[in-house]
Amino acid sequence: MRSIRILSLALVPALAIAPAAFAQDGSGDTASGKRFAVVGGITHLEPKSDPAPGLKADGGPAPTVSASWYATDNFAVELWGAADKFDHRISADGVGKLGTVQQQPIALSGQWHFGQADQVFRPFVGVGYYESNFSGEDIGGDGPHVGLETAKGAIGTLGLDMNINSTWFARTDVRYMHSRPELRVAGSGTGEELKLDPWTVGVGLGARF
Repeated sequence: MRSIRILSLALVPALAIAPAAFAQDGSGDTASGKRFAVVGGITHLEPKSDPAPGLKADGGPAPTVSASWYATDNFAVELWGAADKFDHRISADGVGKLGTVQQQPIALSGQWHFGQADQVFRPFVGVGYYESNFSGEDIGGDGPHVGLETAKGAIGTLGLDMNINSTWFARTDVRYMHSRPELRVAGSGTGEELKLDPWTVGVGLGARF
């Protein structure tokens, strides 16, 4: 979980400067009425530690981006996804490392942003649908190819925006994905699902216009 601690520490400067910076903005500009926002950041994705009996899966970081359209100051539709792939190491009890796999999720969510557009701290919640493609499976050595079907299902989001001024803001968010991809061997389904169900923790910098 070292990556999550690093992400948390990365928020400290933003938390420290946001209230002062926003208070000093005397331009008269406002965040209210701005309908589009983009956010770039870094996210740590952590799957369930025991997705199947005897198996372990670890997590890792990747860059993420999002684009939002605000129908009102409070309701937004967000397209979020990984700009690169998350890497996972798969291991087994008593055996050790079995191999690696990568995934790259993308999600569409509706979000409700609480409070006024210009207040310094704005929490938000969201729910939507995601798909995550798995690739680069290198599991089991020289035996039959082991792969994973595309995961798809519900995603939930809990986040906080910290306004720096009417255009710029810092963001931290936590997301949960219901992820049960089917395990495939030599191209055929096995009927066995891996209960990955990952959580993500992310930080980023956004702009609205």
